[in-house]
Amino acid sequence: MELTYELHELDVAVKHILENTKSKTLLFYGEMGAGKTTLIKELVKSLGVTDVASSPTFSLVNHYVSDEGPVFHFDFYRIENEMEALDIGFEDYLESGEWNLIEWPEKVEKFIGDNTQKLLITVESKNIRKLKFC
Repeated sequence: MELTYELHELDVAVKHILENTKSKTLLFYGEMGAGKTTLIKELVKSLGVTDVASSPTFSLVNHYVSDEGPVFHFDFYRIENEMEALDIGFEDYLESGEWNLIEWPEKVEKFIGDNTQKLLITVESKNIRKLKFC
């Protein structure tokens, strides 16, 4: 399943994700600058978070309170080894049943089970992205 969207249509992409995901653990794949964080910020807002979402690049995880319950946003780009994920209790987050939005999941794949939704974002042009459910 694919969706092509323009950057000003993030709400369309978020709606598509929420209507079609098979899991509350979303794995965001894509090259640097593809728009993973930007899409997640819009998704967090759509889930009812009133705080402004930001990238947890240095803290590894941001926790938000939403109408849907807790939302956890992970960014594993800067980890040097997967043990850093275990040090923050990553497995507990995954088992929580809450929303887990994970950037750079390839860095921690061996800890991630099957109950996930993989999403690949590719850059089609400066303002156009393709979102693919994998």
